[in-house]
Parts: sequence; structure tokens; C-alpha cells
Amino acid sequence: MTPWLCGLVQAAPAVSEADATLYAFFGRYFDDDCRTHPVDATRLGDHRFDDQIEDLSPAARKAWKVRMRQTLAELPRQVSYAKLSRNAQIDFEIFQRDLQRSLWLEDNTAPFETDPRLYVGYLSDSVYLPLAQSSLPKETNLAHCLTRMALLPRVVAAAKANLRNPPRQFVETAIQQNRGAIGFFENDIFQLAGETPQLDALKGAAAKAVDVLNDYGQFLEKNLRPRAHGNWRLGHAKFYKKLELELDAGLNADQVLADAHTEFDRVEREMWVIARQLWSHYFPGQALPPDDADGRRSTIQQVLTRIGQEHDEAKDLVHDVTLDVADIKRFITANDILRLPVPDTCQVVEMPEFQRGNSTAFMNAPPPLDPKAAGFYAVSPPPKDWNAARVRSYLEEYNSHMLQILTIHEAYPGHYVQLAYANHQPSPIRRVLQSGVYVEGWAVYGEQMMLDQGYGGGNLALRLSQLKFYLRAVGNTILDHAMHCSNMTDDQAMDFLVRQAYQSEGEARLKVIRAKQSSVQLSTYFVGRMAMYRLRQSVEREMGTNFDLGRYHEAVLAPGPVPVKYLPELVRARLAEPR
Repeated sequence: MTPWLCGLVQAAPAVSEADATLYAFFGRYFDDDCRTHPVDATRLGDHRFDDQIEDLSPAARKAWKVRMRQTLAELPRQVSYAKLSRNAQIDFEIFQRDLQRSLWLEDNTAPFETDPRLYVGYLSDSVYLPLAQSSLPKETNLAHCLTRMALLPRVVAAAKANLRNPPRQFVETAIQQNRGAIGFFENDIFQLAGETPQLDALKGAAAKAVDVLNDYGQFLEKNLRPRAHGNWRLGHAKFYKKLELELDAGLNADQVLADAHTEFDRVEREMWVIARQLWSHYFPGQALPPDDADGRRSTIQQVLTRIGQEHDEAKDLVHDVTLDVADIKRFITANDILRLPVPDTCQVVEMPEFQRGNSTAFMNAPPPLDPKAAGFYAVSPPPKDWNAARVRSYLEEYNSHMLQILTIHEAYPGHYVQLAYANHQPSPIRRVLQSGVYVEGWAVYGEQMMLDQGYGGGNLALRLSQLKFYLRAVGNTILDHAMHCSNMTDDQAMDFLVRQAYQSEGEARLKVIRAKQSSVQLSTYFVGRMAMYRLRQSVEREMGTNFDLGRYHEAVLAPGPVPVKYLPELVRARLAEPR
């Protein structure tokens, strides 16, 4: 085992010989996994193989599966579950479940045969991530990228050999992403590199990379798209199984859907109560619409439309979000919501042009294996090729109120803070095998919690925006199920999102595309938030006057991003210790 990985394993919380055996076993598996998946290792912050790219041939991928099956079989043989501490038992289960999930996905979704977007990720992230995030010296990162760029033709060759009958929607998205990647190698890569003696070599390598991506684009448009007739719907049986494996929340798809319908109705009723209070502010002298289903929906929609007009100019988005960040951080500290990470390495940046068009903002936190690397809260002005009407709709959707909610979700106390805490988690298993349900659930939980504690000073427009943002998460869960388990059409999906979930047409169209291409992921936000919210209510009721919000939040973050089914026991155990 390498010294780097030895350090990671030795930091694991082993309280017995059995615990140490588990973490050593995982360490050997993970070391081999990083060697065979160099780009995935880069994403996690392991930069030992930043000059290499995965072998994506069928033979190599078959070997991946063989190794996973062997590891799954050997895990209970080499590690005695009964002798593990309770924390290590949870880590054992997380590791075991991840192997089971990965094998099921390979066997049942065949991503390398059906998803051309995967290859765009290897073509772009393999070079972008070392330049944007690695804490290694810039000259080293550039040298790694130059070597990797020479390997890009292998990625395209593998794509041409592997891709069979993908869904057309996947190909269309891959075409757009590939064009963005071309723009990265034509422009953005030089901004990331800055002044460097390696510039001439970089220009030559980037020009060749552009040729490679142009070749892939031609393949996608001329060869693959005409024969892309695959079905994007996962189907009832596979959706139910995938949801069980991906969420690992102790819930089945029927329970998730029933919860979502109940919560959707509750949130919409709450939105109407607030919209009714705002009506006279935005429509002085006008009669409130009737108190029936259509009237309540009209009241909400009209008030939201007026709130949407309270937005920043496109050129000011990053500046204004930076000011929001400062205000939110002051509020968190003043009200002891939790202790913020020290040092704070999060930077608010303008999203690179090649990454725009799919999201308004995202958090690119320091990776778990390179926690000293930079973290970016990337905010996207509208793409330069959008017309005036589309820009206006975008700014109205992400108005000044909604941007504050988005910042709470993505950065403080959301993803940035949670992932900074996770990067100090001693368990290597929890650091690298993170639960998306926990990660998204914490961020969604924080939106309402911050307003409940007084952020925004009781601003009802901000509260209505938060509820709209949350209703989107609930509605996305319903959409996720309907798109993959029934024959819901695009028109029916648009009607649900726009008329019932109050999303703009542009936002809804992107969500329909996303639902087709990311089955189950849209359900993680709601499932995670409900788990977080219910646990908070239960613990607060148990502790009564001894409940301390800041201490509670730190107890939730302390175990790391584990599957939410483990949180009740782990949080209660942490609360039994001093803060």
C-alpha cells in the first residue's frame, strides 16, 4: 500500500483489531480502484495518476466487475462483522452496499454502451479538474494534463467501439456538452493555466484536443444520432430496485411517492397562506382571487411573477451573490447555527462559459482526498448565446430572493459547510463513499431552517421563494417516478411542472431533460430532507429545554455523509458527548 493511502487508513477510527482489518482491506481495494480509474481518482482528490486515463475497453470493464464481485465475496470472509465496533459495522455495510449497487448498475443500465455523456466527462474533467482544483504545483498539474491530453483519442476510440443504441436524448445532451468541451480547450484552459513557460506546449496539445473532440462531435451527430433509438425509461422494476440501492434510506418507491404527494399538498397550502398576505403589497386595491383550487393557484402564481421581477442584472450576479454569502455567514455565526469551517477556502466565482446552461450554480467543494485544494461556489450568468427573452426568464426565475435560497443550499450552511466537515471525517469509507441523499437532504433542510431562525427578517417574499424552491424538490420526486414508471409524456410533465409546481417554462424543460437522464437522483433531495427534518423534530422533542440547535447541527455533520437510515443512532450518540 502506498504511503499516501497508509496515512488515510491509519487515520481511520479503529478501536479493535477487526476494525483495523476492515480499513486495511478497504485501503487495498481503494488503492487498486484508483489505479484502474485515474479520472475518478482525480475527482476524489487523489492525484497520483493525474497523467493517466481509464482503459474503457470491454475487457478492462469486465475486469472491473470481476474485481468487485471478488471483493464483495471476500469482505465477509476477511472481516468479522460481529467483532467490529458499531461505527465500523456501519462502514462495513456502506462498503458492501456500494459494491452491490455498482454491480447492479453495470449489469442493468450498461452505461458505457448507452450513455455518450460519460465519454465527454472523461474528455473534459480529466484536464479541467487538475488545473482547477489540485493543490499540487501548477507546473506539475500542467505536465499531467499535457500527458493526459495525448491520451484523449483513446477515449473517443472507446466510445465509438462501445456505444450501441443509446436514447436519443442522451446523444443530444452529449452533443451540447461536447461543444462546451471544445470551447474549454479553445479558451478556458488558457485562463486556468495563466502565465507559464509551458504555454507553447499547452497550445499545441489543446489544438490536438480540439481536433479529437471535433471528431467525437462528428461521430455523435452523423453516426450515433441516426441510430439512437434506445428507451430512456428505466421501467417499474428497475426503477424500484435502483431507488432502493441508490437511496439506501430504508424506504421503497411506493413510500417515497406517497410521502411526496402528501408533502406537495401541504407545501402548496402554505404557499397560498403567504401569497395571500403578500397580495395587497403587489396588487393594491385589487380583490384577492376566489378561495378555491384555481383561485389559490392563481394567487400564488401572480405573486410569484411579481417577486420574479425583483432581480439583479446579469452582470451583477456574482457580485451580489458574494454579498449574500457575507450576510449569510454573519447570520450563521451570530445565531450559532453551527461553527463554520476554519479556514474557509470557499471562493465565489463566475461559472466558466463551457459549464453554463444546465445549472444556475453549483458547489465544487475541495475533494475528500485533497481537502487543502480550492473550493468554488460557481454562479452562472446567462450563457452568451441566449436571446433577451430567455435571459429575462432566467433572471426572473433566479431573482434576488431565490439566489439567497440557492446560496444557502449550495454554500452556507449547505454543501460547502457539510463537505468541509466531511473532509475531516476519519473514516476513509465515509469520506469517499458519500451518500447523495444525506448531502442533498442537508442542503434542502438548511433552506427552511435558516428562515425559521430569522434569516431575512421575516421577509415574506423570501419565504415564498423558499417554499417554491422546496416544492420543486418535492415535485421532482413525483416527476422522477412518473417519468420512469409510467408513460408520462413531455407535455404532461411540462403541465405538472409549470401549472402545478410553479416552475418557469425554461426551468421545466431542463427538468424534463434531466428526469430522462438521471433516474432516481431527483428523488434524493426530498428523501434526504424528510429524513433530516423528522430527525430534528424527534430529537428536539426528546431533549426539550436542553436542545441546542448549533450543537445538534454539528452532531448531524459529525458522522460524515452516511446513509440517512443510520443518522438517528449516530446523532444521538454524538449528542451524548460534549460539544
